[in-house]
Amino acid sequence: MAESDIREYTFGTLVAAMVTPFTDEGEVDYSMAAKLATKLVEDGCDGLVVTGTTGETSTLTDEENLGMFRAVVEAVGGRAKVIAGSTTNDTRHSVHLSRQAAELGVDGLLVTTPYYNKPSQAGVQAHIEAVADATDLPVMVYDIPGRAGIPIETETMIRLAAHPRIVALKDAKADYQETTRVLANTDLDVYSGDDGLTLPLMAAGAVGVVSVTAHVATAQYRALVDACLAGDLATARRLHFELDPVQRAVMSHIQGAVAAKQILKWQGVLPNSVVRLPLVEPTDAELAPVLADLAEAGWNLEV
Repeated sequence: MAESDIREYTFGTLVAAMVTPFTDEGEVDYSMAAKLATKLVEDGCDGLVVTGTTGETSTLTDEENLGMFRAVVEAVGGRAKVIAGSTTNDTRHSVHLSRQAAELGVDGLLVTTPYYNKPSQAGVQAHIEAVADATDLPVMVYDIPGRAGIPIETETMIRLAAHPRIVALKDAKADYQETTRVLANTDLDVYSGDDGLTLPLMAAGAVGVVSVTAHVATAQYRALVDACLAGDLATARRLHFELDPVQRAVMSHIQGAVAAKQILKWQGVLPNSVVRLPLVEPTDAELAPVLADLAEAGWNLEV
């Protein structure tokens, strides 16, 4: 697929939900973050979500979030879209952090459903629109009821799509019929927020994926997304099957950031697999099914 075809979308088509590297002492490793961002882009990502869920944003300070935005913009700005995970369940705080992110040169904002508060759909809409109104940046809405506790209902999403800066949806609802309704009734660029649903959602019109597993299998995801966009279903199906055990390794047994960091360490990309409490590093027993899935995929990593 030609570069011009890929770049027509606001946020690209293969977007990695980046982990946040830490030092052995548990501090944010900005140098390693820049190196990881560079590797992901060189291997095929044309967008990066920085300090989203996989980036452990809920345990980062504002200064650490902003430091990550700065490091990634400096490393890959102009070569890939940098999307700031700049929102919390506090609307005023989200507006404040999003404005600061905009000053650092990010390309867009990832706005997550307010979690824990369980607002009404009117509250969800008002929260997302308040962040969208706060800057001139394009917005990707993130619908993830499994973490937020509530969905963004389809009617709410259709109303949000009328906002001039709300241009994309990261869909992690795992409800194919409702996503189909969004695709049919809006002009949003929809991204699969579930790695394993990339093929079926793109078959229905999604433009790509925001992926955790793309950390460890970037080239294969690039090929899968490009095949879907080209309408090459046979190639896309083959790659989907090849990636299935890798997706299971990353997403099915332990928390995604924990698994991704562990595999990146095994691949020699990260020097450690440090996460922040309340996340903890996995036990050998927890890693056994991860290794079994990777072996099914034909991967033999040094562990």
